[in-house]
Formats: sequence, structure tokens, C-alpha cells
Amino acid sequence: MLTNERHEFILNLLEEKGTIKIQDIVDQTSASESTIRRDLTELESQNKLERVFGGAVLPGRNLTEPSIEDKSDRNQAEKIQIARIAASFVQDGDSIFLDAGTTTFQMIPFLKGKDVVVVTNGLTLVDALDAHGITTYLTGGRMKPSTGALVGAQTIQSLKNYRFNLCFLGVNGFHQDLGFTTPDPEEAAVKREASTLSRETYVLADHSKANKVSFAKIMELDEAFLVVDGLPPGLLDALEKKTIVKVGTR
Repeated sequence: MLTNERHEFILNLLEEKGTIKIQDIVDQTSASESTIRRDLTELESQNKLERVFGGAVLPGRNLTEPSIEDKSDRNQAEKIQIARIAASFVQDGDSIFLDAGTTTFQMIPFLKGKDVVVVTNGLTLVDALDAHGITTYLTGGRMKPSTGALVGAQTIQSLKNYRFNLCFLGVNGFHQDLGFTTPDPEEAAVKREASTLSRETYVLADHSKANKVSFAKIMELDEAFLVVDGLPPGLLDALEKKTIVKVGTR
């Protein structure tokens, strides 16, 4: 395969999958690993992709975060289904952390009537929690206007005052090798801290987040349970080697 043919193949594969691994390209092109690394370096110099550990992602996308309004409109039926499954793990007497996010927001109606205490860094969750009569504590911190999430050192310090039975997090992507990720390092730090303070952590992600990689790593896949409505062919088996996957039907 000629160089320009490999470049075209790499870009087409990247457009299809969102993220690619060097070994996959090697296997599919029969080129050497050093050749593929040179290809990726050249394509990165042309701003056609961004190198990440072991592969590449599309340029700029791993830093971009949609607004809360944009997120709310995406895959809403799937998010409700995921939220229903996630809420079923919550028992009376639990203290839980609800991350700022549109899927965690959908959990709130399913928590109604349960004797639970919620801590959240999501300003957009507070009114709904109050309307459903759920005892709620809001962390401090700097507000992100785009998502209504509270982040920063004050948020981390506030979280240290609590211990959780369960922690529920949203993510922008999950990848079998690169873990759970989100665009903002400050928000990743909040998610990570909440998880360390919890007995169990559940990540809520619809199928569109599969194989996506954002800028800031939250944790490895085997550090949380994944609640997802469906997975691309082949990924389910790979994930089951690293974590327990709770899968709804699509």
C-alpha cells in the first residue's frame, strides 16, 4: 500500500470509529509499526488527527464539550432507560453522589420515594431533586456556564466531607484501552474524587460514547461499573474482560 493510500485509509478509519489504535492499522495495512507511527506523525502535522497514547483521535474533538442544552436533546430515550437501571441499584438508607450530567439528571424521578441523601455538583439537578423531596447537599466550587457543573479546588474540598455508598458519573467517552474520559481536567478531577469516596461507582453512558476519547482521563474501565444501553459488535467481549457491564436492551 502506497503512503497516500495508507493516509487515506487511516483517515477513513478514524472518521468511522472516532479513535484508532496503531496495532489495528498495522494489522489492516500490513505495514510496520514504525511506518504507521510516521504516518500518524505526518497526518498530525497536517492537523488531520491528534496523536494519543497507542493511537490517534480526530483533531480538536477530544477538547470539545457540548452545552447542557445540546446534551439534553441527544439519545433521550436511551438515557432514561439507563437512568432507570442505575436507580434500581439505590437502596433506602444510601448516601449517593450524582454527577452533573443529563443522564444522571434522568435518575431523579426514579429515586422518588426512596430514603436517600444525595450530594451533587450539578446546579441543573438541584430543582428536580427538591421537587421530588430528596434530601440534597450541593458542593461548592466554580460554576461552568456551559454545563452547570461545579468544579475546582473548592468542589474537591467539599467532597472530602462526605462518604458515599454509590457514585453515579457521566462521561464523554469510554475506550477499552484509554478508559473513561471527559474534556475538562477540572471536571475529571471532581469525578475521580467522588469515586474514591464511594463504595461503588457506576458510569452512565449511552452507546454513542463507545470508543470515544476526550482530553482528560477520569479512570480506567475496571474502576467502575458501566451502565450502557448497547455496544458496538466486539466491544462487549473486550469490556467484560475488564469490568462488569450492565447492559439494557435496545
